[in-house]
Amino acid sequence: MSNKKDENKIKIIPLGGLGEIGRNMTVFEYQGSYLIVDCGILFPDNNMIGVDYIIPDFQFLNGKSDQVAGVILTHGHEDHIGGVPYLFDILENVPIYATPLTAAMTEVKLAKGGRISKTSIEVKQAGDCFEVGPFHIELIHMSHSIPDSVGVAIETPAGLIVMSGDYKFDQTPIDHWPSDFAKLAELGKRGVLALLSDSTNAELAGNTPSEMEINRNFEEVFSTAKGRIIISSFASLISRLQQVSTIAHHHKRKICIVGTSMVDNVNLAQKLGYIEIPEEDLIPLDRALSLPDKEVLILCTGSQGEESSILGRLSRGKYNAFSIKKGDTIVMSSSPIPGNEENISAVINRLYRLGADVIINSVLSVHVSGHACQEEMKLLMNLVRPKYLIPVHGEMRHLVAQAKVAKSVGIPESNIVVTEDGQTLIFKDGELKMGDKVPASYVFVDGKGVGDVTADVMRQRENLSESGIVIVTVLLDKKTNGLLKEPQFVFSGVTNEEDLVQAEEQIKRQVIEHCAKNMHNRTEEQLQKDIMQIVRKNFFDTIDRAPWTFVNIYSI
Repeated sequence: MSNKKDENKIKIIPLGGLGEIGRNMTVFEYQGSYLIVDCGILFPDNNMIGVDYIIPDFQFLNGKSDQVAGVILTHGHEDHIGGVPYLFDILENVPIYATPLTAAMTEVKLAKGGRISKTSIEVKQAGDCFEVGPFHIELIHMSHSIPDSVGVAIETPAGLIVMSGDYKFDQTPIDHWPSDFAKLAELGKRGVLALLSDSTNAELAGNTPSEMEINRNFEEVFSTAKGRIIISSFASLISRLQQVSTIAHHHKRKICIVGTSMVDNVNLAQKLGYIEIPEEDLIPLDRALSLPDKEVLILCTGSQGEESSILGRLSRGKYNAFSIKKGDTIVMSSSPIPGNEENISAVINRLYRLGADVIINSVLSVHVSGHACQEEMKLLMNLVRPKYLIPVHGEMRHLVAQAKVAKSVGIPESNIVVTEDGQTLIFKDGELKMGDKVPASYVFVDGKGVGDVTADVMRQRENLSESGIVIVTVLLDKKTNGLLKEPQFVFSGVTNEEDLVQAEEQIKRQVIEHCAKNMHNRTEEQLQKDIMQIVRKNFFDTIDRAPWTFVNIYSI
């Protein structure tokens, strides 16, 4: 039963995307019902060894399936839908609402994860208005780097809240469908309590260039390349794939798509009519390799330097189907995700060593962002005219930068809310106050493990990568408690061969002496600790490193 006194109160609970680029997820609570907008992943930093990606912390939603009215997805990028399968490990019978391409991409993820039976997906169109529990929802078309992107207007008696989603105000988008300025202005006239606005490019002045502006540079690449052209981009960057496919057709190059995720996304986009590539232009890899190099375009993943991607494996000579060769032109058509710069640089250097010509954005503009810069942010704020501005989707520096933009267009500083994941915001009678904090820590996905890798495990992995490992095996005579044979050592990642030989002999001598001296007055546990100390001290004295040491003792 609804509580009359709470009719004018709504809570916003950010579980991801504030203080980081990725892991976007926001929960709205009104009269005991919850609405979730997006559920994405965050890519790990270089020091998060072995981690595949990071998802939001769902603790707050545990046991609340009956109260969650629905999940709305703004678009099909991984940082907005990648965590959805894991969300349905704790939710059941909660519907998802998404536009056609986003819905199709999400369905594939849920099916692969074996969770498709736990939800239903309702396909909506930009411009649709519908009810999700007590929330009145309106979807607003917004230009981005993937079709079918929307912002979300959420209305309750407590007020109207607008989420921009990822956007830019591209006047000449590839799909010829610019953002819905009229709808944004209409919402502004109705009175918007709060605007949650994308902050990714908040440090950049001016406007984000149109996708059309890089056509000329791609034309130059296709006109001058003598051999194969290999373009690496995000698998979900559908507009870019359409762009280069159209140019390839004009230059009479056949198109070969490699990589499961890219093949799947292109097939989906073609089926739904978001990308058009003549059937005769698409060819399999074996045929592409048999054609003259100047007649081939290969599209693949790996623009972020991922080791397991097609381009990552090609750069290391580990892709079995074909190899990079002199004369190949490789275009990396994306901006680095923060934290990936080192991996990208390593891939580029390896490609150059293999004889390829590598084109990146700093050399020739072959990528434009899908996110708004400062002038577009000002336009959005002036159209929507919110009482409160909440910067979202960005690291802390991006949130603060957008706060400054908001101040420049006249939003009072007291009404600009820079906060981080987990901090509940409560709007009551049109006024804001801070609520309780909820859990919003990183949850690591490591293979099939979800949340099993703790901060302690991460530290252990980091230490192992820095200092190496030593395993000592000791065989004792069960009757005499003396050594049966010399201790055996296994080393990995510790030091060079010469230092190892020196250290091993010294350690072996000290272990034998220690075992002989304390034969009758020791426990196996104490001997284990003593040997560990001998090993670590010797290596620290020799190489100024104390490797991880494991001692196995067997009495036979």
